[in-house]
This record gives sequence, C-alpha cells and structure tokens, in this order.
Amino acid sequence: MQDWHDRQPIYQQLADRLAAQLLDGDPPEGQAMPSVRTLASQYLLNPLTVNRALQALGDEGLLESRRGLGLYVTPGARERLRRSERQRFLQEEWPVLRARLRRLGLGPAQLEWEDAQ
Repeated sequence: MQDWHDRQPIYQQLADRLAAQLLDGDPPEGQAMPSVRTLASQYLLNPLTVNRALQALGDEGLLESRRGLGLYVTPGARERLRRSERQRFLQEEWPVLRARLRRLGLGPAQLEWEDAQ
C-alpha cells in the first residue's frame, strides 16, 4: 500500500488516498480522522508529510479542526468530493479513456458496467 511514485508529492498522493477513503465513507461525516501519528505509522511516513496531506484536505473544506479534539470530517464532505471528482473525471480522464476505447474498437456492448458474479 505504500507504493509512492515520483509524479506528484507524497503528501498529495496521501491526500488523494485519504480522499478516496472519504468517498467510501471512511470515516463517516462528523467522525474523527485518525491522528497524524496513527496515519504516519500506517503509511510509514514522516508526521510532517501526513500533516501536510491533512492540511490539503482541510483547505478543500473536507476536514475541520476541533480545538483539542483533532480533525473531523465536515458535513457534506462526501458529496462535495464526489462532485469535484466527477467533474475532474469527465474533463480529464474520460476524453482519454474514450479515445482509447475507440482505438481498440470497444463499444458499450463489450463493456461490463457491473461486476460479474
């Protein structure tokens, strides 16, 4: 899980991973985030790097600091994050993916949208 790459700063990669967890509802809105020390231990990172990642999420309005208690997921954070991720996907990733699908000759009939069980 700690496979970091050189294309962007590690704190941003961690912020993206934590944002993905928030999208999945972990932790739920209104609940506390794990502490800097816990995250640093879990991801084998310097606490300053973890703090910077959490700061980035706070700057996006996804986390709020409660004096003496830590960082908490803000109400509405999941939906705000979902909207911004959808917009980014449609503007940046979908055009590239659509072009690749066309080059490969893949259309809706060949794509399975749901997991086969």
